[in-house]
Amino acid sequence: MNNSPINPKTITVDGLTVRYAESEQRDTHALLLSPWPESVYAFEPTWAELAADVHIVAVDLPGFGQSQGRPDVLTPRTAGAFVHRILDALGLDQVHIVGPDIGTSASLFAAAQQPGRFHSVVIGSGGASADLELGEPLAGWVSDPDITWYEQNAHTVMKATLDNIFPAVPLADHVREDYLASYAGRRFAESMRYVRTYPTELRALEQMLPDIRTPVRIIAPERDQVVPPAHGEFLAARLPNSSLDIVDAGHFIWEEAPKPYASLVLDWWDRHHTNTER
Repeated sequence: MNNSPINPKTITVDGLTVRYAESEQRDTHALLLSPWPESVYAFEPTWAELAADVHIVAVDLPGFGQSQGRPDVLTPRTAGAFVHRILDALGLDQVHIVGPDIGTSASLFAAAQQPGRFHSVVIGSGGASADLELGEPLAGWVSDPDITWYEQNAHTVMKATLDNIFPAVPLADHVREDYLASYAGRRFAESMRYVRTYPTELRALEQMLPDIRTPVRIIAPERDQVVPPAHGEFLAARLPNSSLDIVDAGHFIWEEAPKPYASLVLDWWDRHHTNTER
């Protein structure tokens, strides 16, 4: 038993069981996309602050967390399109979207596809350019020619990843257990499909960036050894209505530095109540 404010439930979207959690209803809505290899519980440290005045919905995208996956939706572009199906299924029209990590590319594709749907976008800690280097272990996950080892050693990979990423911020037992369960068996290797499309998908996204007019805040952790801050700088130079914040934190800033992270998100929401691009 835990006292988490997050109480996951599921909804069927396009034939897939999607896991999500939501806060109390408010007039303003925000969609939070789970980072990888985590789940909706990644937002537990920021939940109370983000939900104070906004109805927040945290979602495990298909193939991540404990949502069902399918190969055709495990690319940034198709995940972005799936965001709109999730919003339709939940009866949400205009929202803020927060997409850390793998949610960075999905959020930007979603904003490019239906710009009028989002008041604002907050992204960061996610691969943005096919030409910029990624750190480990992500670089290996993207480029390793054979993923058989990952199919057979998911628990080892997950344990090492969590131990290395969270040395100074121990995860609560129920959160760690959920992360491990979310990528057990073949789940981790299957989820790798998404980042392994980066070489082609990020090039396609680059062409769309100058046309995304939605206000975008890019939060780039200064000590991110998985996705270097250069990826955030790359986006800031190409998104016409963006702000770049380089913060003293590691890759998983939403758990390592939840108060600064929540403060940046809330500030962006306050600045951008509406989206006039309908």
